[in-house]
Amino acid sequence: MAGADASSGRVLVVEDDAAIGGDLVAALAGAGYEVRWAQSGYAARGHIAELAPELVLLDLGLPDEDGIDLCQDLREQLPDLLLVVVTARSDESDAVRALDAGADDFVTKPFRTEELLARLRAHLRRAPAQDSDTLRLGRLTVDSRARRAWLDETELALRPKELELLEVLASAAGTAVRREQLMDQVWDENWSGSTKTLDVHVASLRRKLADAGDRWDRIATLRGFGYRYELD
Repeated sequence: MAGADASSGRVLVVEDDAAIGGDLVAALAGAGYEVRWAQSGYAARGHIAELAPELVLLDLGLPDEDGIDLCQDLREQLPDLLLVVVTARSDESDAVRALDAGADDFVTKPFRTEELLARLRAHLRRAPAQDSDTLRLGRLTVDSRARRAWLDETELALRPKELELLEVLASAAGTAVRREQLMDQVWDENWSGSTKTLDVHVASLRRKLADAGDRWDRIATLRGFGYRYELD
């Protein structure tokens, strides 16, 4: 998606709350998006086939199915689809489940509409990195053009934001990186909402690195500052 405003983006809102859904549809349409609204998982699947959206805003509390299940199904069917979960569930376990199911981002209600729109613009305009260089750091290899990463011979099953986060941290290995810098580089410099999504992504990234055989503390938390990718 080229351009800062992403005004031709196709967005599907999956939200059963009439007030929230109506406000989101109005805000998105006013910002120039082609938008559809589904109030159930069943309706969402029909709109997916008709609209072929680039981005889905997905509530987890749907009347006919768990939004996590729908998220997982959409990710399997449409690997390049941008999936942003927007939900009243604020527990970290819910965020982890959503990210594991394939969500690219997790936004909790209540939220400021302008901030959410800024977040969506950042998602839609972010293209795969054009740098053909491959980052190699110890056992880790990150191919930014192919959008893939490996630990030794094991490919890491990373979501888009996890890959970008790993690339930023590994590129600055041994150096402390501020939370604000990570949000600016991986998400959007205009986003001023909660940075909890950063912590959830770091936790998921740690788990995937450890599952592939790396040390659990490869990414160190620097309380009150940010994170550091540890060198051996």
